[in-house]
Amino acid sequence: MALGPVMLDLRGSRIEADEYELLRHPATGGVILFARNFESVAQLEALVHEIHDLREPHLLVAVDHEGGRVQRFHGEFTRLPPCGLFGRVYDRGKEHGLALADRAGWLMAAELRGVGIDFSFAPVLDIDKGVSEVIGDRAFHRDVDSVMQLARRYMDGMLRAGMAAVGKHFPGHGSVAADSHHELPVDERRFEDILMEDLRVFRYLIDNHLAAIMPAHVVYPLVDDRPAGFSRVWLQDVLREQLGFQGAIFSDDLGMSGAAVAGDMAARADAALAAGCDMLLVCNNQAGAAAVLEHVKTAPPPATQARLMRMQGRRAPALAELQQLEQWRTLAAEIGTLDRTPELDLDNDQLV
Repeated sequence: MALGPVMLDLRGSRIEADEYELLRHPATGGVILFARNFESVAQLEALVHEIHDLREPHLLVAVDHEGGRVQRFHGEFTRLPPCGLFGRVYDRGKEHGLALADRAGWLMAAELRGVGIDFSFAPVLDIDKGVSEVIGDRAFHRDVDSVMQLARRYMDGMLRAGMAAVGKHFPGHGSVAADSHHELPVDERRFEDILMEDLRVFRYLIDNHLAAIMPAHVVYPLVDDRPAGFSRVWLQDVLREQLGFQGAIFSDDLGMSGAAVAGDMAARADAALAAGCDMLLVCNNQAGAAAVLEHVKTAPPPATQARLMRMQGRRAPALAELQQLEQWRTLAAEIGTLDRTPELDLDNDQLV
């Protein structure tokens, strides 16, 4: 059975009886986990393995696990700082900041791979312009070149741990104040300005083998009147053709208010697929996910299948084995005790 184009979520820490039907639906391709799905490492590992065992090829299992305000699993997982901290260290000493970003990328990915999770929706490639509170210190830096270097090293660390990276939020969410979870942000910049700022970051990471991208639910009216995730201009003309991106495109959550401009859930799915998304995220709305599963009839083309299959995590030691390694003990102690800004609790199971 091929991977379908829909990624959905689960209500709790175990698969409930009615959810098996959703997971076995041919249009399902993945599961995104949230804080509500986590009780312990043993429970999480068992849950991921059960999801993987349901299908062949196995459903992709993903999570938002960036650190700082967006970390779904705690307890036995290292508490990660926001990526903006690496930017502040970078300002005091470039090599130290880059080394920390590399180590944090490895640590985040190694721990998730240790329980079988295929990938995290990370890193954030937005530029922190001091405008967007929802981005803020999730971004590495305010300077384009600094974001490029820090994100590259973070991605390198992820890759060494066996995890592909997902850059977000294309073509850039850092220049708008509105939060796309609650409203539709509008970025009035010219394409030329975006090209010289935000798109430099995406181009650089694409040239260094970025595996996947998540577009923003943001409208850039001087380029197209549709949000980037529903725009063939952004996803085909710019991302695929101009930037030469060959990896997977994951929509942001179709349940967000920023996606409502496309219509009901079925219309949102149609718009995202038509624009060029390979996989659609439908979160915290199982009725909406079920509607999308029944609505989507077209089988993903071979190119989409190949892109999605590359998102499967590579072989990695189990978390219990990982925690016996000197490398893990050293980095967990270093990264887990870094100073950080107080967390705003985003474990409210919103996708960001």
